[in-house]
Formats: sequence, C-alpha cells, structure tokens
Amino acid sequence: MSLWLCLRFDQLPLQCLSHCEQQPVVVLAAQRVLHANDFATATGIRQGMGTATVRALAGDEPVRLLERNEQAEQHCLQQLCCWAYSITPTLCTWQADCLQLEISGCLSLFQGLDMLLQEVTSGIGSRGYRARYGLAPTPKAAWLLSFAAPDTAMAIQQPLEDRLSPLPLNLLTQFATTVDSLRRAGLHTLGDLLRLPPVALGRRCGREFTHFLQQLLGQREDLQVDYRPPETFSDTYWFGYEVKTNDELMPAVQRLLQSLCRFLRNTQLRTSEITWQLAGMDNKLQDLCVRSTSSHSNWENWYQLSRMRFERLQLSGGVEGLALACQQLQPGQQESIDLFSPRNQREPLASLLDRLHNRLGLQAVEKVGCRDEHLPEFALLVSSDHTGDQHTNTTHCAQRPFWLMPQPKALRQHGTQLYWNGALKLLYGPERIEDNWWQEATSRDYYIAAGSDGQHYWVFHDRLARQWYIHGVFA
Repeated sequence: MSLWLCLRFDQLPLQCLSHCEQQPVVVLAAQRVLHANDFATATGIRQGMGTATVRALAGDEPVRLLERNEQAEQHCLQQLCCWAYSITPTLCTWQADCLQLEISGCLSLFQGLDMLLQEVTSGIGSRGYRARYGLAPTPKAAWLLSFAAPDTAMAIQQPLEDRLSPLPLNLLTQFATTVDSLRRAGLHTLGDLLRLPPVALGRRCGREFTHFLQQLLGQREDLQVDYRPPETFSDTYWFGYEVKTNDELMPAVQRLLQSLCRFLRNTQLRTSEITWQLAGMDNKLQDLCVRSTSSHSNWENWYQLSRMRFERLQLSGGVEGLALACQQLQPGQQESIDLFSPRNQREPLASLLDRLHNRLGLQAVEKVGCRDEHLPEFALLVSSDHTGDQHTNTTHCAQRPFWLMPQPKALRQHGTQLYWNGALKLLYGPERIEDNWWQEATSRDYYIAAGSDGQHYWVFHDRLARQWYIHGVFA
C-alpha cells in the first residue's frame, strides 16, 4: 500500500526571499500582500492589503516590501527536492509550493514513521523552512490533508473519507468554476460532495473533475513524474541570525557536506572540487574553493579540508547564509586500498596531499611524475600542477628511481666488477633505451644494482662510449 507525505511550504514566497530579518517584511503580488513575516503581522498587516495600507499600519517602523519571485521559489523547491532525494527516491513537486514523497518503501530504513518524520522535520528546519504536513495513501489526498489540523492530517489509522470530509471545497482552486457551481447548490465541503452518487456527480461536474476525485480516493491510478537528480549539486543553509565568527559556520558546513555526500552516494557520483559561498548581511557574496587530489564522497575528509580553509578566512562582515555548490561531478568508482597496509590506516595517503594543498596552497606542494619521453633525464617531471592529467602518471616509472643525478657519473671498473662506494652487484636488467638519433644518438642498457650496504642504484652501460655510469638512487 502506498503512503504519501506531502510537504506544503505555505510561506515559500517569503522564505525564499527573506531569512534573517529583524523588521517587518512583506511579499507583494500585483501590489497586494501575498505573505508577511511575524514582525509584519504583529502590526496588523494581513494578506490582500494594498501597499498604502501596509505603510499606514507600519507607521514609523520601516517595512521591507518585496516583489514575489516565482523563479526563486522554484529554485528553492528544487533544492528541497535534492535534499528529499536522500529520504526517498520516489518524489515529485506538486502545485507551486509542495513536495510529494512516497515513503512506504523507506520506513524500514528509518525504523518507522516517527523516525522518518523526525528526519524530515530536522532537514526542513535546518534549511530555514517551515512546512505543513499531510499523510495519506494517495498524493492528492496528502496534499488536501496538509490544510487540515495536524491531528487529522497525520492520522493514517482513520478512514480516508472521514479525514477529508471537513475540508472546504474552495481548496480545489484548479476547478474554481465547478466549485462555484457546487457552492450555489449548497455543497461546501468534500464530505457534502462525496455523499453524492458518482453517476450524478459525473454528469454535473464533468470527466476531469470526476477523475480528480477518483485519484483522490485511490479509485483511479494517479501517475506522477518522478524527480530526477540534477547534474550538479547546490544547497543553502540560512542561519536565522547574524554569524560573526568562523567557528559558528562549522555546524552548517558539516550539515551541508553530509547533504552533498548523501546526494553523491545516492547518484553514485564523486567530486574533487567544492565551492562555498557566504551570503553577507550586506548582500555581498564571498567565495571559497576547496580541492582534493582524488574524487570521493567522504564528508569527513571534505570537512577537514574545508575547516583548514575557513580557519584562514577573514570574514568581511556578518553572515546570514552559507551555500555549497559542486559543478564537477564524475561517475563513482570503487575505491582501491593497499592489500598490505596496516589495519589502523583509516585514510588514503592522498589525504596528506589534500591537507598540505589546503593548508599551504597549491603552489607550495610539488608533485613528481613521468611524462612520455624515452630518455630518463627528460621523462622525470616535477610540477606544482595538480590537475591530475596524464603527464603526472607514475605507472611508467615503476622500475625507475625518482632521485636522478643532475648528470650521470662514471663508475669505476676493474675487469667485470663495478664499484660505487663499494662493489656493485647487478640484480635486474637490462632495459635498453635508444633515442635522440636526430640530435645526438643515445644507446644505453639500464640495470638495477645493489651496493655492499644494501642500497640500490640505477646504472647503465653506454653502448656507444663503452662506459658504465650511475644515473639514480632508489629510496
């Protein structure tokens, strides 16, 4: 049996435009009050009033008048969808201010309905929103019940028709003409409507209205277009007060990173770069980019890297909101671990590089790698470029040392015995390298040699000069 949870954000036009206001705020539509915050309602401002009345009621107290921004509302609703995708994969938007979540399949995951509702309430509250809930076997019934009293809206043990009966017909704004006709006939509630014979109701109200009622009661299939996650991630945390210190930002940083990593795990994606944006009380924005040498979805690693960056951040003023954006997403791959690593090693070695980069800066850490050149002195690459391209691949250097001498040095030889700080013993080789024929021909046979003290060296025999040289030392 399906179970739908409707989240109706009845204050969405206000909440998406105003978050940390200590003065009356009014959202207007066609020069009439659409929504007002608590400070404004305390002065007597009500929905439907004109701007002149609003100013008169506010008196000497300044009132902030905002025009409704439907594009901002839809953006907030999509952000909420992205958050709700961590609750259930089956969800959709409804009307202009509702989310519909099918939760019957995820009750076991949250160990029951009460725990799921606690998670939903916590997630909505942390984002600075308030919602009205409705719970029913069908999405349309859940939406209508979000207008009912909380005890009725969530009482799934009661018959659905009994819960719907007290609701007024004027909630069906999409059928305004039909509802007006029914009211003139003396029908004012859904209970009055549902007591009519279905055949007579169909003749009077038409097929579309009849289908709506059948979907409402679960008598007809109600197909919804499921939400699909976006190709990028963005989420915002509004504090509801002015933040003045970096430490006050960290709980919001943790919550947003957990939201990001839930999204990455749900969509099987990874990322190597995130961007923080601080929204100031003066409407100024401040960006902060955090990078990792590897793509992953571990929020704890991102938290440690972000904390280092925030410790060095100088706030230019009070902060009212914190946004997290991630534009570079890659398909997730199973992370490999070292078979012979110690059991107490909890993080990959790349995490050390990440910490150094974010603590000291990208240019302060150089990387050793190989590029596609035959001669070793040209193949070794030391660079501060950490984009992870193919030029820093070290797989081709598996049998070569990274410590090369500036110039190869001649080895002392007696008969067939080679000497460098003692006698040398050839262990592995040869690896023949012939190149640079167009300038100065080179032909070498490289060997791995061991010294008397156990140190390993990289030596070669110059086939053209008939001389032995040492070129590198293994760590």
